[in-house]
Amino acid sequence: MRKFISWFVRDERGVSAMEYAVLAGIVAVALGAVATTFNSSVSTMFSTMFNSITTAQGGTKG
Repeated sequence: MRKFISWFVRDERGVSAMEYAVLAGIVAVALGAVATTFNSSVSTMFSTMFNSITTAQGGTKG
């Protein structure tokens, strides 16, 4: 059992996978923060774009 525990402590194969998981978590949190911060700006931008395209086409067709 001691041999297994000492081997397990020295084994570094899973370290890189853990680093990638932590990095992915940081990126996800950052993207969430950016999306929350710019939510109204992006919404307004797409609304303005849609209205401009609709106006350029001559209004909505229904």
